[in-house]
Amino acid sequence: MTIRCISPIDGSVYAEREVLSGTKARQAVARAKLVQSEWAARPLEERVALVLGGVARIGEMNSEIVPELAWQMGRPVRYGGEFGGFDERASYMAKIAGEALAPIELEDSEESTRYIKRVPHGVVLVVAPWNYPYMTAINTVAPALIAGNAVVMKHASQTPLVGERMAQAFHTAGVPEEVFQNVYLDHQTTSELISERAFGFVNFTGSVAGGRAMEAAASGTFTGLGLELGGKDPGYAMEDADLSAAVDTLIDGAMFNSGQCCCGIERIYVDESLFDAFVEKAVGIVSTYKLGNPLDMETTLGPMAQARFADEVRAQTEEAVAAGAKAWIDRALFPSDGGAYLMPQILTNVDHSMRVMREESFGPIVGIMPVNNDAEAINLMNDSDYGLTASLWTQDILRAERIADQIETGTVFMNRADYLDPGLCWTGCKDTGRGGGLSVIGYQNLTRPKSYHLKKVTA
Repeated sequence: MTIRCISPIDGSVYAEREVLSGTKARQAVARAKLVQSEWAARPLEERVALVLGGVARIGEMNSEIVPELAWQMGRPVRYGGEFGGFDERASYMAKIAGEALAPIELEDSEESTRYIKRVPHGVVLVVAPWNYPYMTAINTVAPALIAGNAVVMKHASQTPLVGERMAQAFHTAGVPEEVFQNVYLDHQTTSELISERAFGFVNFTGSVAGGRAMEAAASGTFTGLGLELGGKDPGYAMEDADLSAAVDTLIDGAMFNSGQCCCGIERIYVDESLFDAFVEKAVGIVSTYKLGNPLDMETTLGPMAQARFADEVRAQTEEAVAAGAKAWIDRALFPSDGGAYLMPQILTNVDHSMRVMREESFGPIVGIMPVNNDAEAINLMNDSDYGLTASLWTQDILRAERIADQIETGTVFMNRADYLDPGLCWTGCKDTGRGGGLSVIGYQNLTRPKSYHLKKVTA
């Protein structure tokens, strides 16, 4: 079987790779298991230095990586790639590693020594997505390696060169090839490996259907799973919000990367006193976007990663308009619309009977609804199968905290959106998945506790 990356730029085959057979895949895992304990025995400082060396080498490749990303998944080159977030996340996890992985000491007396260690799971499988292929991968790769695990990474078929780049960078920096392996696997082989308990931990970022497949494969194995799945993240602008800042940030959160962001804004609720002004400003911003070839420095909105993704958003839009929604963005402003190239759209007169307000769109579209009060906004924000982030806009931090306590979500932002803070746990609830990455909690999930009760012999 061959994995093919079909470029959204022109529909050409940009890269293709043969998947590993079941035998070769099992051999790769066996090599990782063979060297993992030796890797874990190295001093923490050495593992940290080697990982940061690999991160630095990705930075040295950035001028080549940026156009590769445009060809693979469509992000405009004007935005410069992902190295800033890639480096920020890895560097933070390196900085806190000593404290996060330190033993919990309970007793060191003449009678006993008692403590709890954090020990690696062994081999960690990282299944990474295409939408932010470097940043999402490093969320797990860096702390997993630092914690003493070996890593086997299976990258999305849309971004196969990312895995190769990362493997090249880390190997050049001195991470042993068997400790960090980039592999090409089909779904069946991946599921078989998980069901055979080949891995100590599996981290998957992708669709809800993909997460269910991971859980099914792991059933009965007791393998730990970290699952970041779908999202339908809301924004709520209250009557005291900074209107310009709220519009700028929420609309950027909805449209950047052609709306293909894990924590992108997919629905917005605005206090009725600000609603008309909010919509007017939003339409003004989106109408200035330039949809086109992502290799063109003037392009602000590239194609979606695949034409079928764009077709799904078109279908949601058409259904909403047929049910009474109003589309505000003039199609004439976006002559490139078609295939994977999808014009942005803002919808009003929407409600939660429409798929565009309930199902993940993952494209450059957002519905905006007026609300009368906080209670109505909270009910609407919670009326979702997903729970990744929510963005609140107000000048009253106590009010924001009260509302945040009532929202079913993994992260709550106040006066910002669409950002991953590596010091905070990246997590979700409901169909968004389970587990948590980054922060101290990320290390806890990538290790297991091991207790030592050492009673001393006394005369």
